[in-house]
Amino acid sequence: MPHFDFSTAARIVFGWGEASQLGAAALKMGKRALVVTGSSPERARPLVANLEAAGIVCASFSMPSEPTVQQIREGAKHARKERCGMVIAIGGGSAIDTGKALAAMLSNPGELLDYLEVIGRGQPLPQPSAPFIAVPTTAGSGAEVTRNAVLASPEHRVKASLRSPYLLPKLALIDPELTLNLPPAVTATTGLDALTQLIEPYVSSRANPMTDLYCVDGIRRAAAALPRAWENGQDREARTSMAWASLLGGMALANAGLGAVHAFAAPIGGMWPVAHGAICAAVLPHAIEVNLEALRRRAPANPALRGYDEIARLLTRQRHALADDAVLWIADLCKRLEIPALRTYGIAKADIPALVEKAAQTSSMKGNPIPLTVEELHEIVLRAW
Repeated sequence: MPHFDFSTAARIVFGWGEASQLGAAALKMGKRALVVTGSSPERARPLVANLEAAGIVCASFSMPSEPTVQQIREGAKHARKERCGMVIAIGGGSAIDTGKALAAMLSNPGELLDYLEVIGRGQPLPQPSAPFIAVPTTAGSGAEVTRNAVLASPEHRVKASLRSPYLLPKLALIDPELTLNLPPAVTATTGLDALTQLIEPYVSSRANPMTDLYCVDGIRRAAAALPRAWENGQDREARTSMAWASLLGGMALANAGLGAVHAFAAPIGGMWPVAHGAICAAVLPHAIEVNLEALRRRAPANPALRGYDEIARLLTRQRHALADDAVLWIADLCKRLEIPALRTYGIAKADIPALVEKAAQTSSMKGNPIPLTVEELHEIVLRAW
């Protein structure tokens, strides 16, 4: 049994209708909250009413897109002005990452760049974050149980992470009912993000027995539920399974790392206005295919090859399926869910060398089951293009 370290949110509440206890839970942490919402603030209104009914004074902060460094600075200033002692994020991964970053900056001295990786000084946060509650309204990012917040810097054309165990929420409240009215396109991209975040940790060089348990159950559930949720957004069982798979993926990636798909998602998302899940969906089958080729060529004894075989069996529900069947199954799913190719977003072939250079330097690439050459990385993007 290998040694490993595992951490997650202080408390996780999961279940249909559980969002109704948000106000009572939040009141134990404070009476003035900054409520961060995503691109559809109206979806959060019933929960804000629940908070206010519990006696909590709410100041609002909307994050309609993926958060930038400057927006976090503005949000922290707003929270201090409103004398907020806690942060509650209600939305998708962008809203939750915003909430994590704001909770951290409320309680820590100095400037955001003191702590941000890549473009900042990357110093550890010296103080625990202000109390933070994460309430996801999509099923994909798993951000409610991860210890980093991804922030964009438009002037640098990159995304960088604020990373610390202090970013883990005091409460992650996952209510699948909140995902009922997601549009099919959002269901597809966030769902494939969830699937990616179960597949990559399972074959990661940092995988461990605990995260493997989460990945196996999550892959099996997402494979069955995602097509159903896309076809019928009111399918309660499918929505519940996707919310569960997303939570499992968040816990897995936070403790076992990711791989080549997310290594490309970071620079592409920093250079073009493309949703994170859409990038993962476009790249996933091609990254698996190139990883398989590299493993068979240079590391045929690597346990990740057996891991990909198991992934194929979980996806297809066929006992004798092999790794190549996983590639075909995912490619077929992406076609069925109408996932666009990378070229759709204005990415040109001439951009590929710069993407490869940036992807090779990301922290996600450290978890890839095998180090990939420049040529192999180039091939992933070319096939996804």
